[in-house]
Amino acid sequence: MLKNSVGTIINVTAVIVAVTDDIPRVLIIDPKSSQYALPNGPFQPEHDEGLESCLRRWVEAQTGLDLYYVEQLYTFGNRYRDPDEIAGGPRVVSVAYIALTYEDAVAEETARWRDWYSFLPWEDWRSERPAIIADRIEPALQRWVKQAKNLSQRKRRQERVNVTFGPDTASDMDSVLSLERFELLYEADIVSEAIRDERAANGKSKISLAGATLGEFDGLGIPLASDDRRILATALGRLRGKLAYRPVVFELLPGEFTLLQLQGVAEALSGAKLHKQNFRRLVTNADLVEPIGRTSAVGRGRPAELFRFRREVLGEKLAVGLSRPIMRSGES
Repeated sequence: MLKNSVGTIINVTAVIVAVTDDIPRVLIIDPKSSQYALPNGPFQPEHDEGLESCLRRWVEAQTGLDLYYVEQLYTFGNRYRDPDEIAGGPRVVSVAYIALTYEDAVAEETARWRDWYSFLPWEDWRSERPAIIADRIEPALQRWVKQAKNLSQRKRRQERVNVTFGPDTASDMDSVLSLERFELLYEADIVSEAIRDERAANGKSKISLAGATLGEFDGLGIPLASDDRRILATALGRLRGKLAYRPVVFELLPGEFTLLQLQGVAEALSGAKLHKQNFRRLVTNADLVEPIGRTSAVGRGRPAELFRFRREVLGEKLAVGLSRPIMRSGES
C-alpha cells in the first residue's frame, strides 16, 4: 500500500550538455551507494538567492564546473516520481535546467561525461535507423498494443506508436518527440525504470540499477535514478526544437569554427545525418555565420575556411536557427 508522503522538497537538476568529436555528451554523477543520476540538489531558501544560483552551487560542488549558458527546462512534480516517496518520504519537485558548455575535465571522482545516446539509443539515426527499434522496440510495442482491453484502447495505443516511432515500415521519425517516445516505452514496460517503480509501488525489494542494466533491458539504454531519463528526453526534445529558431548550436562551438564542425554539432543534437550542401546553403541564406579570413588545416585535405557566429543576426530576425530536424535512414 502506498503511504502518504510528508512534506515537499524542491530540488534542482542539471542537464549539462557538450559536444565532443561530434558526440553529444551529458554529465552524470555516480554516487557509490546509489544509481547514476543527473547533477542535482535541494533548494535551501535560507542559503540560496534563487533556483539558478542553487543549481550553480550544486553543480560546482558535485562536478567542479562553473556553468555559462543556463536556461530553465521544466518542472517535474508527478507523485511517486521519486521511489522514496512510495515508502512515505516527501514529494520531490524538481526544477530542471539545461546548461550548454564544453567538455572540461571534472574535478570530482563521482562525476563523468557519457554519450547522451547511451541513455536513449533509439534517438540516434546518424548512421542508420537504430537496429534496436526493429529488433526490440517494435515487437514489444506491438505486444503492448495487442494487450489492450478493447478495440478502442487498441486503436489509441497503435496511434501513439505510429505518431512517436512511426509504423513498422517507417524510415523516419520526428526528432522533437523524444519525450513522447520515452513516455511510451515507460508506459509499455519496455524500459527498466518502469519495472523498478512498479516493484517499489507493490512493496517489493528495489532493483539495483547502479552501473548495469537488467538482462532483459540490455541495449535499451542506461537507467538513471528517479525519472532522470525522462528529464534527459525532455531536454533533448527542447534542444532539437530550438535548433529551428534559436542559435543554441553555437553555444557548443568555439568562437572560430569550420562549417564541417558546425554541421557535426547540429547532427549530434538532432540525431540525424544532414545533407552537406543543403545544410551549407541553409546556413548561408540565414546569414548565421561570416568568414573571418583565415583557414584551419583539417587532415590531409586542403585547409577549411573558418567562420564565426554573427551575433548581430539576433537583432535582425525573430527566428534564428536551422530547420527542424527529421531523422531519416539511408540518406547521404
